[in-house]
Amino acid sequence: MEAESGRSKNSKSMEQPSSSLVSGLKRRRKCRNICFGVMGVLIFIIILIIILAFTVFKAKKPVTAIDSVSLTDLKVSLDLARLQVVLNASLDVDLSIKNPNKVGFKYTDSSAQVNYRGQQIGEVPIPAGKISADETKPMNLTLILMADRLISDSKFFSDALGGELPLNTFAKISGKANVLNLFKIHVDSSTSCDFIIFLSNRTVGDQDCKYKTKL
Repeated sequence: MEAESGRSKNSKSMEQPSSSLVSGLKRRRKCRNICFGVMGVLIFIIILIIILAFTVFKAKKPVTAIDSVSLTDLKVSLDLARLQVVLNASLDVDLSIKNPNKVGFKYTDSSAQVNYRGQQIGEVPIPAGKISADETKPMNLTLILMADRLISDSKFFSDALGGELPLNTFAKISGKANVLNLFKIHVDSSTSCDFIIFLSNRTVGDQDCKYKTKL
Protein backbone atom coordinates (compact mmCIF):
# COMPACT_ATOMS: atom_id res chain seq x y z
CA MET A 1 0.00 0.00 0.00
CA GLU A 2 2.81 2.33 0.86
CA ALA A 3 4.48 1.52 -2.49
CA GLU A 4 1.25 2.28 -4.37
CA SER A 5 0.76 5.58 -2.57
CA GLY A 6 4.33 6.49 -3.41
CA ARG A 7 3.73 5.74 -7.08
CA SER A 8 0.57 7.85 -7.12
CA LYS A 9 2.42 10.75 -5.54
CA ASN A 10 5.17 10.46 -8.14
CA SER A 11 2.67 10.33 -11.01
CA LYS A 12 0.85 13.39 -9.67
CA SER A 13 4.10 15.29 -9.35
CA MET A 14 4.93 14.38 -12.97
CA GLU A 15 1.48 15.43 -14.19
CA GLN A 16 1.72 18.89 -12.59
CA PRO A 17 4.76 20.13 -14.59
CA SER A 18 3.38 18.60 -17.79
CA SER A 19 0.04 20.41 -17.35
CA SER A 20 1.79 23.71 -16.61
CA LEU A 21 3.89 23.17 -19.73
CA VAL A 22 0.77 22.63 -21.82
CA SER A 23 -0.91 25.75 -20.42
CA GLY A 24 2.26 27.74 -21.11
CA LEU A 25 2.30 26.52 -24.71
CA LYS A 26 -1.37 27.48 -25.06
CA ARG A 27 -0.67 30.98 -23.76
CA ARG A 28 2.24 31.39 -26.17
CA ARG A 29 0.14 30.13 -29.05
CA LYS A 30 -2.66 32.52 -28.09
CA CYS A 31 -0.25 35.49 -27.89
CA ARG A 32 1.25 34.53 -31.23
CA ASN A 33 -2.18 34.32 -32.85
CA ILE A 34 -3.09 37.73 -31.44
CA CYS A 35 0.16 39.22 -32.77
CA PHE A 36 -0.45 37.68 -36.20
CA GLY A 37 -4.03 39.01 -36.15
CA VAL A 38 -2.92 42.54 -35.25
CA MET A 39 -0.20 42.45 -37.92
CA GLY A 40 -2.72 41.23 -40.47
CA VAL A 41 -5.15 44.07 -39.64
CA LEU A 42 -2.34 46.65 -39.84
CA ILE A 43 -1.17 45.29 -43.20
CA PHE A 44 -4.75 45.34 -44.50
CA ILE A 45 -5.23 48.97 -43.36
CA ILE A 46 -1.93 50.03 -44.98
CA ILE A 47 -2.84 48.30 -48.26
CA LEU A 48 -6.32 49.87 -48.15
CA ILE A 49 -4.85 53.36 -47.59
CA ILE A 50 -2.43 52.88 -50.48
CA ILE A 51 -5.23 51.68 -52.78
CA LEU A 52 -7.46 54.63 -51.84
CA ALA A 53 -4.58 57.10 -52.22
CA PHE A 54 -3.92 55.94 -55.77
CA THR A 55 -7.56 55.46 -56.86
CA VAL A 56 -10.40 57.35 -55.18
CA PHE A 57 -8.18 59.95 -53.51
CA LYS A 58 -5.60 60.17 -56.27
CA ALA A 59 -4.53 63.80 -56.69
CA LYS A 60 -6.10 65.44 -59.73
CA LYS A 61 -5.23 68.76 -61.30
CA PRO A 62 -7.31 71.76 -60.19
CA VAL A 63 -8.20 73.92 -63.18
CA THR A 64 -8.12 77.71 -63.14
CA ALA A 65 -10.23 79.14 -65.95
CA ILE A 66 -11.13 82.63 -67.16
CA ASP A 67 -14.80 82.26 -68.09
CA SER A 68 -15.38 85.74 -69.48
CA VAL A 69 -13.79 89.15 -69.87
CA SER A 70 -15.88 92.31 -70.25
CA LEU A 71 -14.88 95.92 -70.70
CA THR A 72 -16.27 98.60 -68.39
CA ASP A 73 -15.75 102.34 -67.96
CA LEU A 74 -13.90 102.80 -71.23
CA LYS A 75 -13.02 106.38 -72.04
CA VAL A 76 -10.81 107.14 -75.02
CA SER A 77 -9.85 110.59 -76.24
CA LEU A 78 -7.25 111.83 -78.71
CA ASP A 79 -5.01 114.80 -77.94
CA LEU A 80 -3.82 115.91 -81.39
CA ALA A 81 -1.73 118.75 -80.03
CA ARG A 82 0.40 116.34 -78.01
CA LEU A 83 -0.16 113.37 -80.33
CA GLN A 84 -1.37 111.50 -77.30
CA VAL A 85 -4.18 109.04 -76.66
CA VAL A 86 -5.87 109.33 -73.26
CA LEU A 87 -7.32 106.04 -72.04
CA ASN A 88 -9.18 105.10 -68.87
CA ALA A 89 -10.64 101.60 -68.66
CA SER A 90 -11.27 98.64 -66.40
CA LEU A 91 -11.87 94.96 -67.10
CA ASP A 92 -14.31 92.67 -65.33
CA VAL A 93 -12.84 89.17 -65.29
CA ASP A 94 -14.95 86.15 -64.27
CA LEU A 95 -12.52 83.55 -62.96
CA SER A 96 -13.31 80.06 -61.71
CA ILE A 97 -11.24 77.44 -59.91
CA LYS A 98 -12.39 73.83 -60.19
CA ASN A 99 -11.21 71.26 -57.65
CA PRO A 100 -11.90 67.73 -59.01
CA ASN A 101 -10.31 66.03 -55.98
CA LYS A 102 -12.16 64.15 -53.24
CA VAL A 103 -10.34 66.30 -50.68
CA GLY A 104 -10.16 70.05 -50.08
CA PHE A 105 -7.63 72.28 -51.81
CA LYS A 106 -6.04 75.25 -50.02
CA TYR A 107 -4.42 77.99 -52.08
CA THR A 108 -2.21 80.89 -51.06
CA ASP A 109 -2.41 84.60 -51.90
CA SER A 110 -2.08 85.19 -55.61
CA SER A 111 -2.97 87.75 -58.28
CA ALA A 112 -4.44 88.20 -61.74
CA GLN A 113 -2.70 90.40 -64.30
CA VAL A 114 -3.56 92.13 -67.53
CA ASN A 115 -0.76 92.63 -70.05
CA TYR A 116 -0.30 94.64 -73.22
CA ARG A 117 2.29 93.24 -75.64
CA GLY A 118 4.19 91.58 -72.80
CA GLN A 119 4.04 94.56 -70.42
CA GLN A 120 1.94 94.41 -67.26
CA ILE A 121 -0.62 97.22 -67.21
CA GLY A 122 -2.94 96.05 -64.44
CA GLU A 123 -3.12 93.72 -61.45
CA VAL A 124 -5.65 92.63 -58.84
CA PRO A 125 -4.97 90.42 -55.79
CA ILE A 126 -6.59 87.02 -55.26
CA PRO A 127 -6.77 86.35 -51.49
CA ALA A 128 -5.93 82.92 -50.05
CA GLY A 129 -8.80 80.50 -49.55
CA LYS A 130 -10.03 76.92 -49.63
CA ILE A 131 -12.07 74.97 -52.16
CA SER A 132 -14.02 71.94 -50.98
CA ALA A 133 -13.96 68.55 -52.70
CA ASP A 134 -15.58 68.53 -56.17
CA GLU A 135 -16.32 72.26 -55.92
CA THR A 136 -16.00 75.00 -58.53
CA LYS A 137 -15.37 78.38 -56.93
CA PRO A 138 -16.29 81.46 -59.01
CA MET A 139 -14.51 84.80 -58.62
CA ASN A 140 -15.27 88.20 -60.08
CA LEU A 141 -12.24 90.45 -60.44
CA THR A 142 -12.00 94.05 -61.61
CA LEU A 143 -8.72 95.05 -63.24
CA ILE A 144 -7.92 98.76 -63.59
CA LEU A 145 -5.72 99.46 -66.59
CA MET A 146 -2.64 101.60 -65.94
CA ALA A 147 -3.01 104.17 -68.70
CA ASP A 148 0.49 105.62 -68.28
CA ARG A 149 2.09 102.27 -69.09
CA LEU A 150 -0.13 101.85 -72.13
CA ILE A 151 0.65 105.30 -73.49
CA SER A 152 4.38 104.84 -72.99
CA ASP A 153 4.38 101.91 -75.42
CA SER A 154 5.29 102.99 -78.95
CA LYS A 155 2.78 100.59 -80.52
CA PHE A 156 -0.19 101.79 -78.51
CA PHE A 157 -0.87 104.85 -80.69
CA SER A 158 -1.08 102.79 -83.89
CA ASP A 159 -3.24 100.12 -82.16
CA ALA A 160 -5.62 102.82 -80.90
CA LEU A 161 -5.92 104.37 -84.35
CA GLY A 162 -6.62 100.91 -85.78
CA GLY A 163 -9.41 100.47 -83.23
CA GLU A 164 -8.10 97.18 -81.78
CA LEU A 165 -6.18 96.74 -78.54
CA PRO A 166 -4.56 93.30 -78.03
CA LEU A 167 -4.45 92.33 -74.36
CA ASN A 168 -3.69 89.30 -72.24
CA THR A 169 -4.92 88.22 -68.81
CA PHE A 170 -2.92 85.83 -66.66
CA ALA A 171 -3.85 84.21 -63.35
CA LYS A 172 -1.96 81.64 -61.30
CA ILE A 173 -3.10 79.72 -58.20
CA SER A 174 -0.70 77.75 -55.97
CA GLY A 175 -1.72 75.53 -53.09
CA LYS A 176 -1.80 72.08 -51.53
CA ALA A 177 -4.20 69.15 -51.54
CA ASN A 178 -4.15 67.06 -48.35
CA VAL A 179 -4.90 63.38 -49.08
CA LEU A 180 -6.09 61.39 -46.04
CA ASN A 181 -3.96 63.66 -43.83
CA LEU A 182 -0.98 61.63 -45.00
CA PHE A 183 0.04 63.07 -48.35
CA LYS A 184 0.35 66.80 -49.08
CA ILE A 185 0.58 67.47 -52.81
CA HIS A 186 1.67 70.86 -54.12
CA VAL A 187 -0.32 72.16 -57.09
CA ASP A 188 0.23 75.09 -59.48
CA SER A 189 -2.63 76.00 -61.80
CA SER A 190 -2.51 78.89 -64.27
CA THR A 191 -4.50 80.28 -67.17
CA SER A 192 -3.55 82.76 -69.88
CA CYS A 193 -6.08 84.38 -72.21
CA ASP A 194 -5.34 86.52 -75.26
CA PHE A 195 -8.15 88.77 -76.48
CA ILE A 196 -8.81 92.00 -78.35
CA ILE A 197 -10.67 95.09 -77.20
CA PHE A 198 -12.57 96.67 -80.10
CA LEU A 199 -12.52 100.36 -79.26
CA SER A 200 -15.27 101.35 -81.72
CA ASN A 201 -18.06 99.38 -79.98
CA ARG A 202 -16.27 98.77 -76.65
CA THR A 203 -16.49 94.98 -76.82
CA VAL A 204 -14.12 92.09 -76.21
CA GLY A 205 -13.53 89.42 -78.83
CA ASP A 206 -11.18 86.84 -80.35
CA GLN A 207 -10.54 85.30 -76.94
CA ASP A 208 -8.05 82.41 -76.86
CA CYS A 209 -7.22 80.76 -73.52
CA LYS A 210 -4.55 78.25 -72.51
CA TYR A 211 -4.56 76.31 -69.27
CA LYS A 212 -1.67 74.71 -67.44
CA THR A 213 -1.56 72.68 -64.23
CA LYS A 214 1.47 71.19 -62.52
CA LEU A 215 1.52 68.67 -59.66
